[in-house]
Amino acid sequence: MAAARDEYFRETGIYVPICSDGGIVHDYHMTLALAMGADFLMLGRYFARFDESPTNKVMVGGAYMKEYWGEGSNRARNWQRYDLGGAAKLSFEEGVDSYVTYAGPLHDNVEASMYKVRSTMCNVGVTNIPDLQRDAKLTLVSSVSIVEGGAHDVTLRSTSNVK
Repeated sequence: MAAARDEYFRETGIYVPICSDGGIVHDYHMTLALAMGADFLMLGRYFARFDESPTNKVMVGGAYMKEYWGEGSNRARNWQRYDLGGAAKLSFEEGVDSYVTYAGPLHDNVEASMYKVRSTMCNVGVTNIPDLQRDAKLTLVSSVSIVEGGAHDVTLRSTSNVK
């Protein structure tokens, strides 16, 4: 998409921004979307996980979750965008009504996410998003390698409990 957008811009002088909409939950999703050419990100699901989200925190299957629904869901009732006219009102449902894993306070998580995005940019050898889009090389890896790439086979110490 980004290559087609850039070619269109060169030919016409018209720049069409790319939005990464839907599915972004973790910081590496942000970095991937930016590296692939996104100009901006929709982060509804990412932000829905935090304390500051106005939704309820509930226990589901032994884990804390936050309620989440997409703006195209029946629960959101975004009639203006999805009403095709007629008596039925909401003509089709595009979003989901679901739960997302609870992630705690917004401040701590957003700060950590931004550090991770910057760290990845540093690993690529760039200091800005246009250079990330130009220089990043994406490689498909297995889910096992993602686990192995993090802390594993250890119990992490919490620095907040150390005196």
